[in-house]
Amino acid sequence: MSEAGTGDMNTGKQEDIANVLIVDNDPELARLMLEILARKGIRGHLVGDKESALDFIGRGSCDFVFTSDTIRPGGDRAGRAGDGFKLLGRIRANWPELPVVMITDCPKSGPQNQHRIVETAVSAVRQGCCDFLIKPPAREKIETLLDTFLPNHAVSTAALANEDTHCLYRIVGRSANLVKTIDLAERIAPTSAPVLVSGDSGTGKELIAYMVHHRSKRAQGPYIKINCAALSDSLLESELFGHEKGAFTGAHARRRGRFEMAHGGTLLLDEITETPIRFQAKLLRVLEQQDFERVGGNESVRVDVRIISTTNKDLLQEVQQGRFRQDLYYRLSGVRLAISPLRERKDDLSDLVWYFVNLYAREVQRRITRLDPAMMGIFTKYHWPGNVRQLRNVVRTSLILGVGETLSLADVSWLFDELQPLAQQECVAYDSPCSNPASSDPGLGGVPLEQVERRAILDTLRQTGGNRTKAAKVLGISDRTLRDRMHRYRREGSLQPV
Repeated sequence: MSEAGTGDMNTGKQEDIANVLIVDNDPELARLMLEILARKGIRGHLVGDKESALDFIGRGSCDFVFTSDTIRPGGDRAGRAGDGFKLLGRIRANWPELPVVMITDCPKSGPQNQHRIVETAVSAVRQGCCDFLIKPPAREKIETLLDTFLPNHAVSTAALANEDTHCLYRIVGRSANLVKTIDLAERIAPTSAPVLVSGDSGTGKELIAYMVHHRSKRAQGPYIKINCAALSDSLLESELFGHEKGAFTGAHARRRGRFEMAHGGTLLLDEITETPIRFQAKLLRVLEQQDFERVGGNESVRVDVRIISTTNKDLLQEVQQGRFRQDLYYRLSGVRLAISPLRERKDDLSDLVWYFVNLYAREVQRRITRLDPAMMGIFTKYHWPGNVRQLRNVVRTSLILGVGETLSLADVSWLFDELQPLAQQECVAYDSPCSNPASSDPGLGGVPLEQVERRAILDTLRQTGGNRTKAAKVLGISDRTLRDRMHRYRREGSLQPV
């Protein structure tokens, strides 16, 4: 699952679309760029000056910028020297990770003009451009840049929200468990019933909670969140109900609480089980009557708020053990939504990996065309205690530390140990053989010699913490031989230990 925001909702069909800004008034360049972008399903936006470009980027809708080194407002062929570099400087200062490519006119013949182009290109790259092109740019070069910085690998989408050019959130996956949860969320969203969203940490509870708000009749109202686990009893009361001036030391003015801010909309109580028992009684009264008094005040404040709560614990068990009030539980759980952990949604793994590749590939300027089957085999067997959040970090790490167009774990040897199946990890932790004979190592009998060699190399790399020089000495081979073997394994996609 991806991050949540605000906006209009579409389910299952519409894809979030990348937005490319073209800062130039050259009609020939505009025609070429818009044609290439349209073929790739990318939105192109044309502006003719620096201020318009900064305004567009500032709206948070821009994924890539192509700009002239000399921006010509209104088609003025005389140009305004330096505006392209001024724009580049503002982008680097405010949006340092936004990729920018600078394009300049084809120079007239002559050594002075050629020297000017070289100086301009060097300056552009030094100031943060990811590339420098000369008009008319080659179609293949533009397509390669787009594939590298704006990959658009197809992924299955269970729900999506867009507003104008901005993708506000996206729920990725196709598994039956996820689809069932989304369908139920869509059915209860138009009501005002309180909703309890449960699921392990990292499964995307906040995203589902926002989706319920966004599909509700309160979508135009505020959506206010509070993390109950991050605040003490006294702070929770002040944060939720607000306080009057002078209510306590440091209360220099009246402050509205989250309930008041959420009037007419939705209030998300994140990790509700972390609230102290004493505070739960106060919370119950407010939820029942929808009115309260600010801390230090006696004026009753009435609100109309829908409550959505999340928890990563078994709330009924918390009630039975006396850590959560039973009456509050019944008040919060008008409708319950349970999000399955990633280990029960293996059908979503491929879509999620590709989604994170699309999201993070531009950070490392690395084009990915293939997922290593050995890596996906490891992912399928792993139990994912950190769920989607953990998978996101693993994919991002592999993108940053790996090389080539195949995403694999070849250059992140320590991830092999981290991503072992649960039973195998327990055996390693206790430094003892597994008691279950079926899970023990069957030995190397019948294994081809090449696979034995591969296993020895990968195991030794793990033991040396990925230190190739040390591993080569242990194996009795040269650094070059080890490097050649790793390159070959990566090309073959056969890095799964046997």
